[in-house]
Amino acid sequence: MPKSAKTHNPLSVLADDPQGRCLGPRLPAGELISRSVRRGWRKAAEPLLRVSGEALGVGALAAHRTPELEAAGLQAVLIQGRRGLERWWQEREFLPERMPDPDDHHVEPVLRDFWAAVVPDPEEGTEGEELIAPFGRDWPGLAEAGPQGGADSESAACQLADELIASGFLPSPRLALVPAGRGADVPTAMGWCGPTNHENDTALISTVLRSWEDRFGARVVALGFDELHVSVAAPPRTVAHALPVAAEHFAVSPDNIRQGSGSIRAYADEAVTGSSHWGFWWD
Repeated sequence: MPKSAKTHNPLSVLADDPQGRCLGPRLPAGELISRSVRRGWRKAAEPLLRVSGEALGVGALAAHRTPELEAAGLQAVLIQGRRGLERWWQEREFLPERMPDPDDHHVEPVLRDFWAAVVPDPEEGTEGEELIAPFGRDWPGLAEAGPQGGADSESAACQLADELIASGFLPSPRLALVPAGRGADVPTAMGWCGPTNHENDTALISTVLRSWEDRFGARVVALGFDELHVSVAAPPRTVAHALPVAAEHFAVSPDNIRQGSGSIRAYADEAVTGSSHWGFWWD
């Protein structure tokens, strides 16, 4: 069922304190992106997220992934435009009222249903079999958790953010603050519609992200109009371990394989084994 309205929105304090002094670190200049909610017989604006007005550089995410902001119920992530959609977040591309609560779902049935929806039809023959080999049409099950003793998850997130900015992979990122209890829930809390061409219930994506947080130390780092970038503190170290992880990625974002590596085997080797960056996109 749809999520009930929250009694307190931590972004509300920014109406009187735009620089967020009461929240700890001084925030860069920015704007509140609001949505219209019904309160009784009238409609009112409720802040959905806060986005910096200008692109930020290396160190921006680390400066705002702080205990103070997390304690206030705010998650800091990067938001990235793309050509033709430089500031898509200003176009009200959010539908939080459509998103159920991730608590309503469990990762195993979510991934099983995703897998059933994307596995090749038998008519695709050998080509379809090679796409998902060594797996068949039946859901292969959850991958084992990543190795113990990996990097600190938050440090890995900030390091990836800096690498993506410094390399130009994220050429003009904005800092976004989103009211959410954990990073995996950010896409749902925003009402982000990036995966709509594959799945229009973003809470299901958050359910999988929660599991990746727990199993691999994954953290949401950046979101684009239809792309998602996740840091990974404890990635699989062998191709054998990476294969079932790659199957999960295929279930969540089949274009990664169908329009990318070409097969789960190749994808496991190229994009999962030892990789501290998992990127997803939906065409």
